[in-house]
Amino acid sequence: MTQTSTVFSLQAPKDVSLTEIEAELNNIWQSYGIGGEDGTLPAATRATTFTLVVYEPEATQYLLSGLGFYNGPIDGILGPQTIAALREAQKAFKMEVTGKVTPEMLTRLREELAKHHGSENAADYTPEAASANIADEIALRNPCRIITLLPVAGEDEGVKAQVSAYCPIHKQASSTLVCCEYITLTGTAAALERVGGMVPALLIGGLPKFLWWKATPDATNSLFKRLAALCNNVIVDSCNFNTPDTDVLTLQALVEAGIPLADLNWRRLAAWQELTAEAYDAPQRLAAINEIDKVNIDYEKGNPTQALLFLGWLASRLNWRPVSYHKEIDDYVITRIGFITDEQRSIEAELAGVPVADVGDIVGDLIAIRLSSSNPEANCGTLICSETGGCMRMETQGGAQSAGLFQQVSSLSEQKAEVLLSQQVQRWGHEKLFEDSLAITAQIIKLGAKS
Repeated sequence: MTQTSTVFSLQAPKDVSLTEIEAELNNIWQSYGIGGEDGTLPAATRATTFTLVVYEPEATQYLLSGLGFYNGPIDGILGPQTIAALREAQKAFKMEVTGKVTPEMLTRLREELAKHHGSENAADYTPEAASANIADEIALRNPCRIITLLPVAGEDEGVKAQVSAYCPIHKQASSTLVCCEYITLTGTAAALERVGGMVPALLIGGLPKFLWWKATPDATNSLFKRLAALCNNVIVDSCNFNTPDTDVLTLQALVEAGIPLADLNWRRLAAWQELTAEAYDAPQRLAAINEIDKVNIDYEKGNPTQALLFLGWLASRLNWRPVSYHKEIDDYVITRIGFITDEQRSIEAELAGVPVADVGDIVGDLIAIRLSSSNPEANCGTLICSETGGCMRMETQGGAQSAGLFQQVSSLSEQKAEVLLSQQVQRWGHEKLFEDSLAITAQIIKLGAKS
């Protein structure tokens, strides 16, 4: 079990008016300085690295806190503490204990909150100083400011604001606390849109600005457009897309509009890409890479985006152009995509959505990849598998025999959104490799729409 850092509270969430946010943050630091006269409090570093704006499409933490299951900052990030709260709520409601957010779970939370509080919104809660929260993954490395926009259902009663400040305490003693400032704006989507014009004033001037848009990006949404124009990166996670094909095309449209986009799901492919590239490092295998004419990709049935992005990456690196698309939906979802090279060679790719008994936290995780050739003399066969899923299906189809090189993707713990997010905020701007791969992926999806 991962040990989280103890969290020192400079300021528990406090309701303030919209016009008092910056003054209240300043007051937190002034009060802290006064409180440290006895020398017992360590020095603390204020947000000096970047601002992260989080648009949280579901009121999960808000509902859990209102029912007493959650005691931390409402930061819009589904991390260990929120998952633990979900599990406790599920136990209490005698539901299946998964720690996952489902429509049924949200409905039950809303029903229970209505029973407990009638028509009133339960915005008041008391966080504990030792509460772990997902922003620690970022705050452990950088003091930052997190602005969460939290849309809620119900009547439009304007926007409520809260401010707080938390600092994780490392066991490896440090004389300085590294702290995150939190600003939470809660209201209906329409109310948040009305106050969107004040968000720029809350961003730390002269420092990188990130927007984590946890809903599917919508280029027609005025709040999204306003925030995307302000930020150095718009961060999404395509593993959560409800209509992957349509939503991936939306991402491509945003890239074409010049928005610097980052997809956490793309980052989950890094280990697969690295092992694939390493498989052809040897001169004799590099020379045979153009013999590849068959690609098989197995992924967990549910969301094909990872498989499509990996295929888009491979095609963009090897100059393959998609020319055909055919999908068969049964127990397995089989998608066959044909490519052609500049030399008019044909490549056949098969993506298989494989039903699995134990679906992981990431919908559509890759299970196995096989690259092979119809030329029996070619030295290009490669088989890469996840340590959790293995290559059972590939092996039963003769995959192991055709693969001259076998590799295994090691622990996928770094796939967790909080870790990927903490890595993503170390860089910003356009990612050419992702944009090239996304462009091919969009071409594949458009072929499917025509078929």
